[in-house]
Amino acid sequence: MPEPVITYTETETKARYAATVEGVEGEGELTLSKVTPSLVIADHTAVPDTMRGLGIARALAERLIADARARGQRIVPLCPFVRAHAMKHRDELADVIQW
Repeated sequence: MPEPVITYTETETKARYAATVEGVEGEGELTLSKVTPSLVIADHTAVPDTMRGLGIARALAERLIADARARGQRIVPLCPFVRAHAMKHRDELADVIQW
């Protein structure tokens, strides 16, 4: 299975990661609310049935975390998926997750 291609778009107050996989219908997404330049809220992750089991949500969460680290941001994990991922990796994500 090819790796997902993840794109990032943003407005003044919102941001969105979208993931597509070649040959697979649909698009996974992870949406953010930008509170301040250094604080974002991960508010929603959705993956269509056609993409379930491909690790799309995890790939989106990992990209969000890598980007937040690079930008010096903290993430409030409101979204249940991002929250569960952050809990599972609590120690290694302590620098980037805002509880």
